[in-house]
Amino acid sequence: MDVTLTAIIEIGSMGIRLHIAEVNLNGGWQVLDRAVRPVSLGRDVFTSGVLSRESMLECLSVLHNYRELLSGWSIEDKNIHLIATSALRAARNRDVFIDRVKQETGFSLIIIEGIEENRLMYLAVRFALKQDLPLFWRANSMIIEIGGGSTEIMLLRRGQMVAAHSLKMGTIIIDQHSRHGFGPGIFYERYLNESIRNTLGMLNMEMDFAHVRTVVAAGADVRLTAERVGKELNENCRIIEREDFIKFVEKLRNFSIEDCIRQFGISYADAEGLIPGLLVLKLFLERTGAAKVAVPQVTIRDGYLIDLASGVDKSLQDEFFTQIIASAVNLGRKYHFDDAHARNVANNCMTIFDALLKEHGMNRRHRIILETAAILHDIGTYIKTSGHQKHSQYIVANSEIFGLHQDEIGIIANVVSCHRGDPPSQSDLEFMSLQREERVLVLKMASILRVADALDRGHTQQIKNITVERRLETVVLHVDKVYDLSLELMGIEEKGGMFQDVFGYKVILS
Repeated sequence: MDVTLTAIIEIGSMGIRLHIAEVNLNGGWQVLDRAVRPVSLGRDVFTSGVLSRESMLECLSVLHNYRELLSGWSIEDKNIHLIATSALRAARNRDVFIDRVKQETGFSLIIIEGIEENRLMYLAVRFALKQDLPLFWRANSMIIEIGGGSTEIMLLRRGQMVAAHSLKMGTIIIDQHSRHGFGPGIFYERYLNESIRNTLGMLNMEMDFAHVRTVVAAGADVRLTAERVGKELNENCRIIEREDFIKFVEKLRNFSIEDCIRQFGISYADAEGLIPGLLVLKLFLERTGAAKVAVPQVTIRDGYLIDLASGVDKSLQDEFFTQIIASAVNLGRKYHFDDAHARNVANNCMTIFDALLKEHGMNRRHRIILETAAILHDIGTYIKTSGHQKHSQYIVANSEIFGLHQDEIGIIANVVSCHRGDPPSQSDLEFMSLQREERVLVLKMASILRVADALDRGHTQQIKNITVERRLETVVLHVDKVYDLSLELMGIEEKGGMFQDVFGYKVILS
């Protein structure tokens, strides 16, 4: 069995953590060693917006120590993955820090976006729960992780992703606000209740929290709680009864940081965030209908290892693509999109895409990006029908879609902007800001989307099935029945020009 020694180093808001693991080609993995060093990067960033010189030096010192440790394991640089989360995402001088890390330690640092952090945590949760918590897959569920600089939330309806959000509400930020209030005991409750009420106003548009039946909570704070008042579900997950969790938090709420250190034997950095993190989770839990809290004994580092181990696992990829589309559909519903039209256009896009693989040269990941764009192309009509492609672009560019990176969302935003009206030009700043390869992708995807949209110009879905025939100079779209195609022919005449310009084939509807 081929086994690769791999290291995952995570720079978080309150510490730098290391996993050393064996990853094999069959999709298995095993953690061999762990290390953690407290470094309060978040305190710098969330106060001043930048990493201080002292924090940089402290961080570099830890990374030098990890470099020596890894050399003892003989792990190749290509198998060392250095990632960072919310603290460095928010730091204005992060690019300087990334360069210093590379120059002084040889590590290449990757900043993980909030939505990517959600994806990795979903992988870890999926692994930990297995099929041992059937209610998670059958009913409405929430996955929540409260970190130092952000709170990651995923909402699922019967196992299908409804929404994923990275909220700027972490334990360090909460603690800082409390210092400007009237004392932790009073201010925590006021500040947290107001923050969570505002957050729920947004989230309830996507799923009624009162109907959430399963809460899955990740993070060191809730893992500590699960060790004391929870019971084992399996070797990777513990369960806490709702009332037991609430009683435990009520008992802790008046503890000082020193009390937490003495009581639980944790570091000062962990003790600082313990009570704020548990209070946030308690307030979310009390607004749900969940009777239990599931606590997976996993982290984002485990998610990263699972991602490396799964590689090109087709079943896992297909599940993720399904979750991406489910997230896109629920974003569309939030803005009252025409569901039937969007799905019809998406289906026709996929038919054209699959029939012309040789001509467009795009891959499976590009296919899901195009399908997402087709689902969301008319979302801007929520704001105004006239010029709605620009409104669609704005909504998509400022939304989070589970499983997609920010640069992929940028491509989708540009594709929906091009689905009607004039093709993009050099005066289009959003389009021109893309890399050349991304601009080419946008043109290819938008060309296919315009044709598929023209096939349902009347939003009646009369053309449900098409076959695609490529001839010498034309692409012929054959419909399955005899229809009055006057509107669709007009649409092809208006929108088919971009397809001909990009691919060199004239589109004919037969």
